[in-house]
Amino acid sequence: MGKGFYSIMLAQFLSSLADNALLIAAIALLATLNEPAWMTPLLKLFFVVSYVLFAAWVGIFADTMPKGHVMFITNAIKTFGCCVMLFGTHPLIAYGIVGLGAAAYSPAKYGILTELLPPELLVKANGWIEGLTVASIILGTGLGGFLISPTVEHWVQGVHVWGIHNSAQAAIAVMIFIYAAAAIVNLFIPNTGAKYPKQDFRPVHTLINFYKSCALLWHDKLGQISLSVTTLFWGAGATLQFLVLTWADHSLGLDLSKAAILQGVVAIGIAIGAVLAASLVSLRKSVDVLPLGVLMGFSVALMSFYKGSWIPGGFDAFGFHVSFAIVIACLMLILVGMMAGFFVVPMNALLQHRGHVLMSAGRSIAVQNFNENSSILIMLAVYSLLIKTGLGSVTIMVIFGCFVGFSMLGVIFKHRHNQSIEDSLHLIGEEKRH
Repeated sequence: MGKGFYSIMLAQFLSSLADNALLIAAIALLATLNEPAWMTPLLKLFFVVSYVLFAAWVGIFADTMPKGHVMFITNAIKTFGCCVMLFGTHPLIAYGIVGLGAAAYSPAKYGILTELLPPELLVKANGWIEGLTVASIILGTGLGGFLISPTVEHWVQGVHVWGIHNSAQAAIAVMIFIYAAAAIVNLFIPNTGAKYPKQDFRPVHTLINFYKSCALLWHDKLGQISLSVTTLFWGAGATLQFLVLTWADHSLGLDLSKAAILQGVVAIGIAIGAVLAASLVSLRKSVDVLPLGVLMGFSVALMSFYKGSWIPGGFDAFGFHVSFAIVIACLMLILVGMMAGFFVVPMNALLQHRGHVLMSAGRSIAVQNFNENSSILIMLAVYSLLIKTGLGSVTIMVIFGCFVGFSMLGVIFKHRHNQSIEDSLHLIGEEKRH
């Protein structure tokens, strides 16, 4: 892969580590402010709104300079967002600033892969990137859970650091240093030498071009399938982050610091699935993994009925008592994560390849981000509304899981329809030649 690829991996790991730990810290900070429960999923909504509002510009911004420089600037924006959150800005607003940095970071992060590597290595590269990202999710949620724990809260109360009055603020302070470290690593990413035409930032002209880019990818037979899957996956994944927390509280009786670890357990499964996909699935065979998306959705719906009280007993390990109920819950979450990782990595690689063929790297990733994060906005808004109306966590998980399962079935039928049309056109062409 080369040294440049490993620099990208390290920068991505640090930035994603901080993103995930900061989410847990921001949730805890909302609790210290006594904000209502329906506001918690709005954190993610504020984070991703920049992906949608600035989608037309972040792609062309990523193509204006070497992508390592773009990634440095965007991690600096994330660092600033952490600073203002620490010193009194409302968590929703501050997390939105971090989201602005993330929105501009993403086209550079994925776009540089298509500049640096040949198409036949994209699935493998995506497998490693997603696997490492998932490792950062595991460690990030674990780190966030630890930093908001009573142990750290007790330490903060005893030390009296200036500007830090609780464990949530201590966690945010740690994230400032991690984002800064990620920004420094970005400076070591090599310039690939890729050159693009001079970019036009005029609002109307940019929006028209962005619309054409979206239409181009959605009308491509393979592009529309991969874009449908990744759009659904990321919207569902963002909602699942919060569903796991409420499910852990309802079914297992875990508080936030412990429930955050279960998010990491899902990430372990995604990492395993991503690595398996990188090893077993070629770009040509990427659409063969679609049925796993159906299975994943209905598995989440079935999992919602699980109760920890059904499984008594436990065992001691490393000085801790571990209940059998939590072990079984972890195994279920790992299985769900494995299915998710195995089917989304090939789809992501296929989408990057089609986007790179049809348009520039930065523009194609911006189109992808616009669609995926529009899905996140819609699904999180619906999730907040369902909480506000008083629906229980089991009901919400069933609705969520069935929606994902049936939507993936629709994608499969659409792909088969596309194939039948192509086969018919090919047959007509053969008949005309004879």
